[in-house]
Amino acid sequence: MSLPNIITLLRILLVPAVVWSIASGEALLAFWLFLAAGVSDALDGFIAKRFHMQTELGAYLDPVADKALLVSIYVALAVAGLIPRWVAIAVVSRDVMIVGAVVLSMVMDRKVAISPLLVSKVNTAIQITFAAFVLATAGFGLVLPGLFNLGLVAVGLLTALSAAAYLAAWTRHMAR
Repeated sequence: MSLPNIITLLRILLVPAVVWSIASGEALLAFWLFLAAGVSDALDGFIAKRFHMQTELGAYLDPVADKALLVSIYVALAVAGLIPRWVAIAVVSRDVMIVGAVVLSMVMDRKVAISPLLVSKVNTAIQITFAAFVLATAGFGLVLPGLFNLGLVAVGLLTALSAAAYLAAWTRHMAR
C-alpha cells in the first residue's frame, strides 16, 4: 500500500461526506470537500509519478475514485435540485455504458485496452469544473445563470461526444 494509494482511498472516503453535505443543504462544506478531493487527485498522481510509486492497484483505484466522486456528486446535485436531472442521467449513463462495454468485451474474451481519449479528458475536466461551480455558487450564494447555462451545455455536449467516441472505438474493436 503506497502513499498515493492511501491518498486515493481517502478520496473515496470523501465521497459519502460530499454527498451527505449536498443532501443536507451544506453546499459550502460540499464545495470545500470536493476541492480537497480534487487536490488529493492531483497530489496522488504527482507523488506516484515523481517518486516512482506507481502501482497496478493505483492504476485501477484512481479512475474508480474519480468515477465514484463524479457520479455521486452529479446524482446528489440532481436530487438536491441544483442541476437538472438530465445532466446526472447523461453523466451516469455514459459511465455505465463504458463499464458495460469493458465487461462485455471481457466476457466475450475480447479484452479492450482502456486508455482515455482526449475528448474524455476534456469532458472530465469540464464535469469537475461545472460541479465545483454549482457547489460554489450554491455555497457562496451567487447567482450566475449565464455561466450555469453555459456549463450545462458544455457538460451535455462533451458527455455525449465522449460517449459517442468510446462507443465508436469499442465498436471498431469488437468488429476486428
